[in-house]
Amino acid sequence: MNPNLLVFSVLATLTVLSALGVVFFPNAVRSALSLVATFFLLAVLYFTLRADLLGISQIVVYAGAIMVLFLFVIMVLRLGSAAALAERSDPKRVIGDVLGIGFVVLVGSQIFAPLSGYELINAPGAYGQPQSIGKALFTDYGYPFEAVSVLLMVGIVGSILLAKRRIR
Repeated sequence: MNPNLLVFSVLATLTVLSALGVVFFPNAVRSALSLVATFFLLAVLYFTLRADLLGISQIVVYAGAIMVLFLFVIMVLRLGSAAALAERSDPKRVIGDVLGIGFVVLVGSQIFAPLSGYELINAPGAYGQPQSIGKALFTDYGYPFEAVSVLLMVGIVGSILLAKRRIR
């Protein structure tokens, strides 16, 4: 087994486990902290791909700014584990769990099947450099980039409105 593939497999496994922690922790604060771990592990994966700018951006933007916003909303809305424990007896949760596990198995089969014939592919010379990322973001992916910024703005406005409603 290739050492690069081994490192990737360990990091990917840890990332998936921390992402599952986001979904399965009943406490909202623990779930958010598991999301921080997922963001940091994704940044490490970017660093292993030699995409340093993406790794640093992942840490600064997501693990920094977005998670501060999430934790602020969790603290303002006082989300606790009481609501999550009340939902455990719901039959929709069992159906959701079965469908979620089926989806994970389906995606996993599509990811791990091609890895059996794994070859190391060299990335282009400008891969992960700020110039190539900026050119791609503002030419080919300009509209999706703006759509994501609008979605983030809607999330911020929604969290403020929820916080105001809860305070009153």
